[in-house]
Amino acid sequence: MIEITVKLFAQYRADHFKLEKRVYPKGTAVEGVIIETGIPIERFPIGVIMVNGRHFQESHILEDGDILSLFPKVGGG
Repeated sequence: MIEITVKLFAQYRADHFKLEKRVYPKGTAVEGVIIETGIPIERFPIGVIMVNGRHFQESHILEDGDILSLFPKVGGG
């Protein structure tokens, strides 16, 4: 098992959490965390994925102690 810190930003925080430590099986990818948290990616697609302050894709395998930050896409003009 691995313990990671998950940080949600902007619309993802509504009805969820801001920061939470969570435990997942070893070999868990970012995509698995996104699904498990239940954040509304259909309504607010993922814009930026950061692990320990660096950009990664949904397929990135997380390691014990990682900090995963999820940001929705934002629009503007």
